[in-house]
Amino acid sequence: MAGDPLDYPQLVQSALKGVMHRALALAAESGLPGDHHFYISFRTTHPEVRLPPRLREQYPEKMTIVLQHQFHGLAVDEIGFVVALSFDGLLVEGIAVPFDAVTAFADPSADFALRFDPADAREAAPEAAPGAPEADRPPDKAPAAEEEGGATVVAVDFARRGRRQDS
Repeated sequence: MAGDPLDYPQLVQSALKGVMHRALALAAESGLPGDHHFYISFRTTHPEVRLPPRLREQYPEKMTIVLQHQFHGLAVDEIGFVVALSFDGLLVEGIAVPFDAVTAFADPSADFALRFDPADAREAAPEAAPGAPEADRPPDKAPAAEEEGGATVVAVDFARRGRRQDS
């Protein structure tokens, strides 16, 4: 429902992006403690993503970066983050990634991972008819965290359900 202030899927996406935002801000302020490192996947097609031409050519749709040893100048604001990365020991100019372009964030050392729905995919997703059965899971089971490569992936699925009609 467009303009609905209680758009729960959007509220959840925003809250989960807040976790990523805070983790990146802490890393920008204090560095990455211990074995922590971040895998961040994002859509390179997002209009606000800034990449060097060589990387945009190499990754025309999606890119995953690792923030561990070879990154510099990480800066985070309310819109996204900028960072300079090293590939093959060579410093690459900075990239800028808005949070809206991010599709996944993970810290393997903490067995933590998040997936984000791209905004344009949510808007284009067809709505199920009220009362339509959910094919993906039994109706009495809530979605659970799933294991992916040893990491817990938080997957939140909001299916539209019809109102229950009491007789």
